[in-house]
Amino acid sequence: MDRFWLLTWTTYGAWLPGDIRGSVTSVKEGEGPRHRHNRHGTAYDGPMPGLRRSALDLMKGDPVWLEAAHAAVALQQFHETANHREWTIMAAAIMVNHVHLVVGVQGDPNPADLLQDFKSYSSRQLNAEFGRPDSGTWWTKSGSRRKLPNEPAVTAAVKYVLEQEKPLVTWPIHGERGT
Repeated sequence: MDRFWLLTWTTYGAWLPGDIRGSVTSVKEGEGPRHRHNRHGTAYDGPMPGLRRSALDLMKGDPVWLEAAHAAVALQQFHETANHREWTIMAAAIMVNHVHLVVGVQGDPNPADLLQDFKSYSSRQLNAEFGRPDSGTWWTKSGSRRKLPNEPAVTAAVKYVLEQEKPLVTWPIHGERGT
């Protein structure tokens, strides 16, 4: 593998901009352009009640909360997508409101395309198995795409993903090696 990425995204409506837990949001700083605080080592944006209320008003349906059956279907589809694209999933964790994947890829594809492929193909399979959510989507629009620069960063990302609290499913299980 040439490149490794830590991909993270949330389910629709489960973690809104301005949330009390913090969020990664495009914010205006003074008179300059908007900035997105999503670089490694930068703090999340703090609670912004007005922004959260605005996001709630724009929602097209209830928040999506995953269950174990959803996680199993999504994980299977993540593997099918990776195999088809000749990518390697090093680690995966699916929680009720978000997903983490560590993925190895050949070459230097656009990381937004990696994220979109996993989200779109899993959405199709989830729709087929469980029906489309009222909002029309399982996932939020974007997500985090962090390039892992070296082997220690890959090892740390895999450890981080596999040590998530209360996952519905993780992979690999019982020390299996990623494929």
